[in-house]
Amino acid sequence: MNMEHEKRPWGEYTVLKSGEGFKVKSIIVNPSQKLSLQLHYKRAEHWVIVRGEALMTLDSKEIHLKKNESIYIPKETKHRIENRTTAPLEFIEVQTGDYLGEDDIERFDDIYGRTE
Repeated sequence: MNMEHEKRPWGEYTVLKSGEGFKVKSIIVNPSQKLSLQLHYKRAEHWVIVRGEALMTLDSKEIHLKKNESIYIPKETKHRIENRTTAPLEFIEVQTGDYLGEDDIERFDDIYGRTE
């Protein structure tokens, strides 16, 4: 099986499986890194922490997540995940929606300068 693997400034992800209307990724966030504050217009996401601890921003709420905990992110909801620890954070992301392209993203705050 040829899985898609991408390096990012904050860590990396691997697409484990995809099909009509869904995509499953394994995502690793390096210590002291965070993803951009973002939203998606055409997909919802479910995140399950499998290793480490996360600080999750969901709209204006901050939520701490540990191994075996999960969260649902509806379409058009601002969100971010951050690893404030010294160990890698790993979570499984399940995307659902009519369109799952990487370009369905609006970034609002990004420490890597990727906002337009």
